[in-house]
Amino acid sequence: MARAWDADPTALFQKRLGKSAKDLGRSDDRDDCPDIWQLDNGDIAVIGRDLTAAYRARLPEGVSLAPDERLVVIPGIMLSMAKPDIADA
Repeated sequence: MARAWDADPTALFQKRLGKSAKDLGRSDDRDDCPDIWQLDNGDIAVIGRDLTAAYRARLPEGVSLAPDERLVVIPGIMLSMAKPDIADA
């Protein structure tokens, strides 16, 4: 069955949304930094901690994860700082 939306693995990173984790003091300069990027097809890529296993059993009603999906957590300040870069619907 076809999905209404599917990720395009050929899309390229176009621009960072907000500030880097380093700029926000949420990184110690190692390669484990959360990030938010707009891809060249308009989709958004989020880099964060994979907490799928921790949250799967306690998702709110109506929320589900497909076998190929992961629940990713990033610092809240990162999304707040990205707000000016996110277009209105």
